[in-house]
Amino acid sequence: MQGFDGFMWLLSTAFTLFSGFAFFDAAVRRDDAYRAADKQSKPFWLIILGIAFVVSLIFGILSFLPIAGLIATIVYMVDVRPALRGLPGGGRSRRGGGSSSDGPYGPYNGGR
Repeated sequence: MQGFDGFMWLLSTAFTLFSGFAFFDAAVRRDDAYRAADKQSKPFWLIILGIAFVVSLIFGILSFLPIAGLIATIVYMVDVRPALRGLPGGGRSRRGGGSSSDGPYGPYNGGR
């Protein structure tokens, strides 16, 4: 029985790390990237993944809520994340990388 408990603890820890990574990944993506990829909004995914992370910390892996959170996390990682990464710039926030006149396809030069 001790081996099963150890396995379940390891599985629960892996899920907590997985959902934490998904939450962090969703947090660093640009808000407009979700609209451009035609996915739900960034706040929607942050709420869903945040709840999945908290639930994985509180409940055991054999409960209903962590399994629902695991499904939501898998949907984000398999469907939403690749769509965001496929966008120019990978959907990540730019920190001082461009000027204020940069458009979605590069710098705007005033029609010259």
